[in-house]
Amino acid sequence: MHRWLLLAGAIVAEVTGTLALRAATEHAGWIVLVVAGYVAAFSLLGLVLRAGMQIGVAYGVWGATGVALVAVLGYVIFREALSAGDIIGIAAIIAGVALVESGSRPPSDLEPSEELG
Repeated sequence: MHRWLLLAGAIVAEVTGTLALRAATEHAGWIVLVVAGYVAAFSLLGLVLRAGMQIGVAYGVWGATGVALVAVLGYVIFREALSAGDIIGIAAIIAGVALVESGSRPPSDLEPSEELG
């Protein structure tokens, strides 16, 4: 559970940094939040990996969730377009990450009969 909380923090920090980057195109003062968001995101992502989460799972969930949240929040906050194709693409990314995550159990989590087979 600890790994997932760290990953959630990394996602929030990355989304914050990315939204601030969008805001910085109009007001340069947002750059401070961009830098802080990305430093926090990568630091937390490093802690997630140190805590033992597989890199494919951590990066996949982080990236896909970030893409989905930024797209939706970009629509809500900045009134950016969000087409049906965008929504289908985001759903496909999330489905792909869910498949990767579902197959990521370490061998030590398998039942003894599963290890031999």
